[in-house]
Amino acid sequence: MTDDTDAPNRDERLTNTPGRGVTPEARPIEPSAPEEFGLVQAWWGGGKGKTTAAMGMGFRAAGHGYRVHMLQFMKGGASSVEAVRGEYNAVAAMPGFSYENTGHYGWHGFRDGSDDDDHAAKAKGALARAAELLDAAADADLAAPLDLAGPPEEGVHMLVLDEVLYAANSDLIAPDDVLDLIDAKPERLELVLTGSHEEPDYLLDRADLVTEVRKVKHPIDAGQRARKGTEY
Repeated sequence: MTDDTDAPNRDERLTNTPGRGVTPEARPIEPSAPEEFGLVQAWWGGGKGKTTAAMGMGFRAAGHGYRVHMLQFMKGGASSVEAVRGEYNAVAAMPGFSYENTGHYGWHGFRDGSDDDDHAAKAKGALARAAELLDAAADADLAAPLDLAGPPEEGVHMLVLDEVLYAANSDLIAPDDVLDLIDAKPERLELVLTGSHEEPDYLLDRADLVTEVRKVKHPIDAGQRARKGTEY
């Protein structure tokens, strides 16, 4: 049954859409506060696009004037990836969006010359940093706009913990550590978790959104290395 009490407002909104021939115009980004943030999202799977999806949401949120921060547990670099990546340049140019990378060179479990103990130490350091950022968000007024140029220690509206699920899947941290992060999340913070090629069953009752990114075909299987502009 349709509620027509909001029909005039709905008609007005429909008029101002691309589907009605209106091209949206960009507006200046001013500090703002989200009205409906506060969920936990998890993106996992063997397909390409988990981090890409999380950053896409980050850019969307920052475009509304919300404060966003991305903490990367892995992706410390490899011989196939340049030091400066496209996403870092884009994040640096976006008001209200910041990032930090705590990863170690190489990839855990790969024969790339990196030390697995160092990977574990870096992951534990990232876990401590994530807890610090969650505590800071709990102390901030997330119902109010935040300084877009302010440090994440002053609070953020969206926190992306990139590859945290991979770190748990690889036993660099424990699944219970991830659950502790969720428990520490303040009510109005949107928490986004990515990583893991294996389903994080421990999150099914704790996350509000769980998305599997499934690989059907990937050029890496044919020997294609990471490409500038698509993978970094």
